[in-house]
Amino acid sequence: MSETMYRAAPGRYEEMAFRRCGRSGLKLPAISLGLWQNFGGLDSYETGRAILHRAFDRGVTHFDLANNYGPPPGAAEEMFGRVLASDFKPYRDEMIVSSKAGYLMWPGPYGEWGSRKYLLSSLDASLKRLGLDYVDIYYHHRPDPETPIEESMGALADAVHQGKALYVGISNYRAADAKRAIDTLKALGVPCLIHQPNYSMLDRWIETDGLLDVLEEGGAGTIVYSPLQQGLLTDKYLDGIPEGSRAARGSRGGSMGAEGVSDARLAKVKALAPIAARLGLPLAHLALKWVLRDPRVTSALIGARTVAQLDDSLDALKGNGLSDSDLHEIEKALSTG
Repeated sequence: MSETMYRAAPGRYEEMAFRRCGRSGLKLPAISLGLWQNFGGLDSYETGRAILHRAFDRGVTHFDLANNYGPPPGAAEEMFGRVLASDFKPYRDEMIVSSKAGYLMWPGPYGEWGSRKYLLSSLDASLKRLGLDYVDIYYHHRPDPETPIEESMGALADAVHQGKALYVGISNYRAADAKRAIDTLKALGVPCLIHQPNYSMLDRWIETDGLLDVLEEGGAGTIVYSPLQQGLLTDKYLDGIPEGSRAARGSRGGSMGAEGVSDARLAKVKALAPIAARLGLPLAHLALKWVLRDPRVTSALIGARTVAQLDDSLDALKGNGLSDSDLHEIEKALSTG
């Protein structure tokens, strides 16, 4: 059966809020779509395609990928490349497509981390899977403790000079290393556009580490991932760990962070629930509004298993932001446990 022709919604930019990324000329949607999970080779192509269509129809112009997203690694880029070719080709100039490299992609000493060989080889492979001549943003996915930062940042700068990336960024860098990366890129004539750290009400290391201050001083934007703490900051955990959830399957740490689904975290979630209820919000909306309260946060990355789940997350942008009194009440709730 041939795929039906996609036409983007005419009013796709009417409701989305866009934020300038650091001191660059680029704006990103306040909520971006990450393809970390649910877009791999084991997932339904048609479901993923429908989510991508709906996201773009609602003003999500930024689609975040990485070389290892799947499973298997590379599958998310292949899936997105297929949708680009069949549906999104007329809209390519309206989109920001990002990818990353840093985690394991192939065996041997050149298949991960931050060497020039790995970063540039991986970018070529990503472009082939995506069916693109360039990505809009190319990230170093994690710092490499054994490769000089000058080499890793030099590879990113060369990706721009070669026309294979319009902008570059870093991910999972602590403040001190982020400053070194930003300064190194600046010296090479290629600004660091953006940093992608994890950040949520339950994981606030970027505040205590001073990362937000470093990024602001360096003119870089911030796009935060896991703002819902892998589903913990949603209504489904208010009555404990639900059957069938990642936590119930034994993922008490892992992608939910070092603390996982601890009793202390569950206590904080339950303390936040009355605040969300008073504001007439689902807990997930409260969590997304909270990470976006800081103007230094350019965008929040969300995932989605279904179109309905995507719509629910994007609805967090509706209504007012959080007031100072709301934020004070949230701080009190987060001191619980």
